[in-house]
Amino acid sequence: MTLNPEHIATYAETFIKALIDYSPKLISAFLILFIGLYAIRFINRIIRKIMVKRALDPTLTNFLSDILLWVLRVLLFVTFIDKLGIGTSSFVAILGAMGLAVGLSLQGSLSNFAGGMLIIVFKPFKVGDVIEAQGTIGTVHEIQIFVTKLINSTNQTIFIPNGSLSNGTITNYSMQGSRKADLTISISYDTDIRKAKDIILEVLNNNPKVLKMPAADVSVKNLTDSSIQLAVRPWAKNEDFWGVYSDTLENCKLAFDVAGIVIQPFVKELSINES
Repeated sequence: MTLNPEHIATYAETFIKALIDYSPKLISAFLILFIGLYAIRFINRIIRKIMVKRALDPTLTNFLSDILLWVLRVLLFVTFIDKLGIGTSSFVAILGAMGLAVGLSLQGSLSNFAGGMLIIVFKPFKVGDVIEAQGTIGTVHEIQIFVTKLINSTNQTIFIPNGSLSNGTITNYSMQGSRKADLTISISYDTDIRKAKDIILEVLNNNPKVLKMPAADVSVKNLTDSSIQLAVRPWAKNEDFWGVYSDTLENCKLAFDVAGIVIQPFVKELSINES
């Protein structure tokens, strides 16, 4: 097949003419795209500052900012396509069909999105709270659209899907501002119970991190075959809880040593069947 130079010249002339005729739309479309991207970042930054200035919850601020960002990007993309001369009605129909197909295949993600909305609206926890959910305990680091990020005590990052998180049981250790420890100290039957309780209460009263109100409680929890179990329940602020927990055990042991009180170790009793 031989190419006719006249045909090539005609095609080139037609292409150049079409490009010249279409160039204003092309230039204006890309101007709208670049200016729009800059405007979206600017608007998003302003909205964030307004929400922060009004002392809106940081979790809600990040969540709404992310949603606003993607909504504006979709609107900008539709405007860009329309400016190029592509029919937006057919494009929106195709986009809707694609959205339905994607939605059916991503039901779990949509469930996680809905779960994130429920967490934002009903606020069972916020960023900085210590929670227990889905068998995990950690500090809430970030609430994203689909997942919630936790940091546990060993500095590991854990991502929990918002769908299962919103539908499961959540224990919030930070919501009340203070926590009560529930410790068990075992003493022998030879020990004076009142003396042991007085020593424990003195240890708790000497600890400035133990709250005076509500008052700490020391009581007999159980009488086992090998020991008397004392329940020790001091109150502390959330940030002091684990320090109070460990200090109470350590200081009670030291005080018992000085008073000559022996902490009874756990004894596992075995029954032997004789034939």
